[in-house]
Amino acid sequence: TYASAEAMLTACELDAIDIAAPRQMHAPLVRLAAKKHLPVLCQKPLAPNLREATELAAEVSGLTRLMVHENWRFRGYYRDAAAWLREGRIGNVKQAQLTLLTSGVLPGPDGLRPALERQPFMRREKRLLVAEVLIHHLDMLRMLLGPLHVTAAQLSRSSEQLVGEDGAVIQLQASIGAGVTVFASFAAHGHPATQIDRLEILGDKGAIKLDGPQLVCSGASRVEKTYDLAAEYQGSYNRTIAHFVKSLRDNSPFETAPQDNLETLRLVEDCYRLSGWEA
Repeated sequence: TYASAEAMLTACELDAIDIAAPRQMHAPLVRLAAKKHLPVLCQKPLAPNLREATELAAEVSGLTRLMVHENWRFRGYYRDAAAWLREGRIGNVKQAQLTLLTSGVLPGPDGLRPALERQPFMRREKRLLVAEVLIHHLDMLRMLLGPLHVTAAQLSRSSEQLVGEDGAVIQLQASIGAGVTVFASFAAHGHPATQIDRLEILGDKGAIKLDGPQLVCSGASRVEKTYDLAAEYQGSYNRTIAHFVKSLRDNSPFETAPQDNLETLRLVEDCYRLSGWEA
């Protein structure tokens, strides 16, 4: 252990840096590693807001190889859904809907709020559900459907324990013409505290439906797969890190390089701007 990141970098000869500190520390730590010309894998978001992230990406370009750790898109069911879309199994995508409903910030039978017990910092975040959680889903939807832009957003807060929002309804438009809706709440009565993704993508020749561990492709040839959600949770981290290492070894592009991740941050920023949640 070291008293500071500076002390560690002075004392050690390292191959790369994995930054898993709170978001407020991402930019200074990326800059510190870049001065040493060390490759960096940085947890999402690259910086607390789009402006800071854009400035950081420009500043360290050429000094380091930088990848944003955006692991949701590396979950097996989303990789399989992406492959089915590339293969044209459901034809042209017409619409999509993502639902994430959990009671995580509501008190359970023991009086505890599971999401806040697991991640106490959530209580203080002014930007919570979209910036901390749905950023993953927006990135994943970009991976599946291509470029997106936010056309409307409504954010809300139900829990008095929070500073930030715990509910979101987001409407997006894909460049391929499909309408996309995100319906999410961390204060959904009657739902478990566990986060479970539900996604439906409707095409003109079929559909892809994810309901927790079940992924089904309907159409000319039906395909159904079942996943171990705990294994996929850990596996997404493993695959993200493996992609980082492989790209360094092969000198190949990062899938979630800064310029790609800035597009996800732009969606996050637009959700807050269009909802009027904060200046």
